[in-house]
Amino acid sequence: MMDLRLASSLVCLISALPAGAADYTRDIQPLFAEHCLECHGPDGSKGGLVLTTQQGAMKELKSGTKGIVPGDIASSAVIERLLTNDPDDRMPPKDKKPLKPAEIELLKAWVKEGAKFDQHWAYKPITQPKPPAAGHPIDAFVRSKLAEKKIAPSPEADRYTLIKRVHYDLLGLPPTPEEVDSFIADQSPRAYEAMVDRALSSPHYGERWGRHWLDAARYADSDGYEKDRARLDAWRYRDWVIRAVNEDLPFDQFTIQQVAGDLLPDPTPEQIVATAFHRQTLTNTEGGTDQEQFRIEAVMDRTETTGTVWLGLTVGCARCHTHKYDQITQKEYYQLFAFYNNGDEVTRQVPTSPEAWNTYEKTNGDAAKKLVPLQKQLDAAKAQLPAKLPEWEKVVQARLAEARKQATKATFAPLEIASIAAKSKTKFKALPDGSQLAIGKPVATDTYTIELTSSSKPLTAIQIEVLPDDSLPSKGPGRSKNGNFVLGTITLLHGKSLSEAREVPLHTPKASIEQKGFTAAMTLDADPQTGWAIKGGTGKAQQITWQIATPPAGEKLFLRIEQEYLKSTEHTLGRFRVLGSSDVTEDSIAPAEVVKILSEEPKRRNPVVILPLWAWMEKVDADVIAAARAFETAKARLPKPPLMDARVIAQRTSGVRKSHVLYRGDFLQPADEVQPGVLAVLPKVKDTSRLDFARWLVSAENPLTPRVTVNHIWAKLFGEGIVSTTTDFGVRGAKPTHPELLEWLSAEFIKQDWSRKAFLRLILTSATYKQESKHRAEMLEIDPKNELLWRQNRLRVEGEIVRDLCLAASGLLAPTMGGPSVFPPMPADVAALSYAGNFSWKTSAGPDRYRRGLYTFFKRTAPHPDLTTFDCPDANITNVKRTVSNTPLQALTTLNAEAYAEASQALAERVLRAPGDDTSRLAQALRFCLTRPATPKEIQVLRDLLAESRAYYQAHADEAKLTLGTHAASGVKPEENAAWIATARIILNMDEFITRE
Repeated sequence: MMDLRLASSLVCLISALPAGAADYTRDIQPLFAEHCLECHGPDGSKGGLVLTTQQGAMKELKSGTKGIVPGDIASSAVIERLLTNDPDDRMPPKDKKPLKPAEIELLKAWVKEGAKFDQHWAYKPITQPKPPAAGHPIDAFVRSKLAEKKIAPSPEADRYTLIKRVHYDLLGLPPTPEEVDSFIADQSPRAYEAMVDRALSSPHYGERWGRHWLDAARYADSDGYEKDRARLDAWRYRDWVIRAVNEDLPFDQFTIQQVAGDLLPDPTPEQIVATAFHRQTLTNTEGGTDQEQFRIEAVMDRTETTGTVWLGLTVGCARCHTHKYDQITQKEYYQLFAFYNNGDEVTRQVPTSPEAWNTYEKTNGDAAKKLVPLQKQLDAAKAQLPAKLPEWEKVVQARLAEARKQATKATFAPLEIASIAAKSKTKFKALPDGSQLAIGKPVATDTYTIELTSSSKPLTAIQIEVLPDDSLPSKGPGRSKNGNFVLGTITLLHGKSLSEAREVPLHTPKASIEQKGFTAAMTLDADPQTGWAIKGGTGKAQQITWQIATPPAGEKLFLRIEQEYLKSTEHTLGRFRVLGSSDVTEDSIAPAEVVKILSEEPKRRNPVVILPLWAWMEKVDADVIAAARAFETAKARLPKPPLMDARVIAQRTSGVRKSHVLYRGDFLQPADEVQPGVLAVLPKVKDTSRLDFARWLVSAENPLTPRVTVNHIWAKLFGEGIVSTTTDFGVRGAKPTHPELLEWLSAEFIKQDWSRKAFLRLILTSATYKQESKHRAEMLEIDPKNELLWRQNRLRVEGEIVRDLCLAASGLLAPTMGGPSVFPPMPADVAALSYAGNFSWKTSAGPDRYRRGLYTFFKRTAPHPDLTTFDCPDANITNVKRTVSNTPLQALTTLNAEAYAEASQALAERVLRAPGDDTSRLAQALRFCLTRPATPKEIQVLRDLLAESRAYYQAHADEAKLTLGTHAASGVKPEENAAWIATARIILNMDEFITRE
């Protein structure tokens, strides 16, 4: 109970409080977040007090009092505990940061005026305010705020700075001297807008802004974790991003396709590829790991990445318990989780590119178009395998158990040959032991097709026994001069006739002898230039055996023996016979590697280890076999299509998983079941599918995605977002510096049909963007961080762009776009850090050596040091805003790393190739790098450096030769060339070169 003296003092203070002194959103909510919510937030409300909702703040507490009584300061326990002199009762506790007297006065004023709670600003519906003045809306909002503070905006930057700024921001490349000259000479009123439009239409725009998105997607070319295996198909998603950005795919569709492209009606291959956004999660392929644990980890990552990228909320803080500050309960976290819980990681065949597929379709007509639906049918059949696995495994395990119990050994008997024919028309002589002897002149290559008389029992294994014969060279059993042969691809077929026959899967080939490089396993690899051979074992009987997992019965059997080896002639079979076994053995039921997988607990089967099991199921599952046959039949009529495997997401349709709250985030402790759903503080989602969720993310009702997205874009152009905490729009995040501007931009983004190009053009054409970036001394005390935007900010470019700029300025840059990742020069010791030496970095040759940085192969456990030195994220989790550091190592990298040294050599060669004297060449080098003309002082400094370098290398001729590298200037002495290289290196290391002014 509050004592009378304290109550009296509070009442006396009330009269001194001005009306309307406190605003909940502006004043009170930040105070609660800073000082109170750790103990009195949605999670762990001590004493029963919850200060995030009106109901929680005003209810009766465990003490019998009420935390806040609207209009009654004296009866509000919160105020009492702030003012009490009792150290045990005073709040915040003595080990926490206390409130300032002025902050307490604000709280009192707020309670006096009715303690009105308001919805957090980020959750409110978007309404587009009217700009406070005419002209460009962005400038109206920014300059209105500057005027309030009596601050003048900075003047517009000069034209050289503007074109460099636009090219760095939109393309990540310097403008060419020709582009600069054209812009400077263009005196039309729309010269600047035309220059911006040209940059937006450049294909390099997609590379620059695609790279920003790849950070959010946590893109990498490897799995992560200890083994960190390469993902050689990862680039296909990167290409999709670049293409989508260049084509200005509206951001709402860009979102839907990546979150749920597989669930769109009749999705295109590109929409399937888009779902690889959520296949960029880490994959643990270490032995002995519980795969359900890491599947759950991946789903959690997808949930939290979505929260960061689209909602701007620290959703992950609710994984183990209700969020300490924001209105995100643990149950709501797992409702979001449930949207992703039945999205399986799968591999699908997709075109290598839309362009390649369009060309293929045009060339091959309607027949090529039929491949797409047939491929979808095959994909759908394969997608059912995980659901079929438990029942299939149950049957196989029972067969294995019975075979082990019986311990039967296979016995083989000759099979009667009904007919035999050779592609070459070679004739055969049937011998009494059931063997066949090829007669006549040997041929270079051949294929034998044999029809076998039906066996009384289904076959479980088939064997070819090759036999010596006096009529064969060196007694055979082959027809080559040394008696050898190369038995290529073996195919067993089953059907009413050869034309209708279906392939019977063979497995586990074993031979009595194998020549080095010509093993039994090669008879099943479908490569005509490999196969089984027996050098060292000719002139004797030898055997090769294949197991049959699904014994064929009731129809004719055909055996095709392909012998198409071209490196040596006449390597065909001379004498052989075919034997069969009907004994069920452990070996016959499934390949040894599959049996090994089946012996492990299902939860221990990691995604790499289990691959042979999926591959085997594809061979024996009737639905997959039928779909594959239809696809392969259609494909066989056409040239090889430009298809590749890609890792994507596909929705599970059978064996659907239930989702639960996981106690403390532990996958082994599921609690209450939950259904897919969104946060209660936001509008409801229409239904429970992942596609519904994707559409909800970009619906008009969800206010977060537009705000968060425009803030991301703004941050890329100004260095800071309007909300500086780009990943946290919650109550602990920063408030918008220009809230009305953020609202207007968010609404405008939607009005522009989510067009990023239109939105970028809107910002780039504002006077706020075009301001010069010079600091003004008087602003150091007023606005040192430039939050009011009285000038533009100087930004150091990202790690990939640092190298791109050097390649472009030196003339080395290869403009090729898309395709597999490349391997520019890298210290050998970095790649050697890979797990058990499982990865080697083979430096790319030719133009690939000089591709843009976003195409550099990114290995999570051993990324290229030039990238990490310049703050490239590790790709383990999403990143929507890179940190920017300034370290001596960065200068050492651009001075000494191989790629930058090579750029110096090429820049020197480029200027030496041009006619002119030292002054004109130095001016040209500076223009290549800085865009603007050089000043006389800069030229003089560089002339002095060049003279000093000449003197040095004339005295050290041997060093000069070592400096030239692979880009020596033709007809220039090594000493002179080396001096220019030293000078070029300094120009490339100027801060202005790697800084967006």
